[in-house]
Amino acid sequence: MSTIVWEENGTTHSAHWRSENGSPAPQRVVIADDTTTANAAWRLACEGTALLWRGDFHNGRQLLQAMARRSEQKKKKPAAAKSITDTFHLNRQTQLQRARTLGMLLIPVEAGHRIPLRRAPDVASACTEAYGECAEPYVLSLRELQGVIGAHEWRKRGVEIPALGERIHPHYGVFSPIRGEYLDLIAAAPLPVTDLAFDIGTGTGVIAAMLAKRGVQHVVATELNPRALACACDNLQRLGLKGNVEVLETDLFPPGKAGLIVCNPPWAPAAANSLLDQAIFDPDSRMLLGFLNGLSAHLAPGGEGWLILSDLAEYLGLRSRQFLLAAIAKAGLRVIERHDIRPRHAKSTDESDPLHAARAAEVTSLWRLASATAVA
Repeated sequence: MSTIVWEENGTTHSAHWRSENGSPAPQRVVIADDTTTANAAWRLACEGTALLWRGDFHNGRQLLQAMARRSEQKKKKPAAAKSITDTFHLNRQTQLQRARTLGMLLIPVEAGHRIPLRRAPDVASACTEAYGECAEPYVLSLRELQGVIGAHEWRKRGVEIPALGERIHPHYGVFSPIRGEYLDLIAAAPLPVTDLAFDIGTGTGVIAAMLAKRGVQHVVATELNPRALACACDNLQRLGLKGNVEVLETDLFPPGKAGLIVCNPPWAPAAANSLLDQAIFDPDSRMLLGFLNGLSAHLAPGGEGWLILSDLAEYLGLRSRQFLLAAIAKAGLRVIERHDIRPRHAKSTDESDPLHAARAAEVTSLWRLASATAVA
């Protein structure tokens, strides 16, 4: 954890800098309070100067909202001549720059995750869930703090999963299964076996839970992310499935073979810009190719691998269908069947989204794969 330094009342102060998305500690910091105008705050933030908030907490939230409105006003429409791929990358760059600028409004936090500002909420539980216990003061962006508080509320309420008939409680930094189309595919696909299945990259544990609920006697769920490991264990405990599902910390496959191996890798072969991005973006298709290339060696005779993948990356020009089919064949696999479903999320109908055309055409598929050497 790096250190942030600032001048206040003629004295130099410092504290730990906390940023889950890896943003470096700001080099220039000024004090801001209830007298700071939105125009002044926005100008300083755009110049790379951070504002350490000392005013009323709710006024700080209102200032951040005003800065966000200015960021929307400053948005530039992508040139009409650009390809959908160029539009995608430009849109990501714009979002990243907006996040960096809005992240310049900072909040001080004391030991025990207490905010020393007027009308500040009690964030101790939310911050402890996200960061663990805290014995020293630190500084973080108000925008990140809002994300921590929001994640705490999601964790308390949970996400209703109709295909499971239960709620899943996502932890901070673990991708929430709010899009249920792929889970409907898992609920409907015919199970090749019911004795043993692997869930590769389990995340919240929702796929492992669904397999267990469908009658698979033993599921081995693998994960590398410590937050996801804790999240999966928590959800499986809540659902009373710890006796059916074993959560294992490993990269991709556990030891041994199974008659069913399921993987829902990140959909886009692009670099991740934040913690949550890691569940969406898969640089160089590392996880996708790792799953395909290792699948045959871990399939029991007559077994199936289920690859759940959106084709949005194909519409965005990030990966071709030919690339995917070639990777499947190169891994010594064949396609038994493909089950498709259209998206139901709001972005698929949002015509103001610069990527609307691609999102509207998106299809999520469950590819049933088998070893190419197995008898068809």
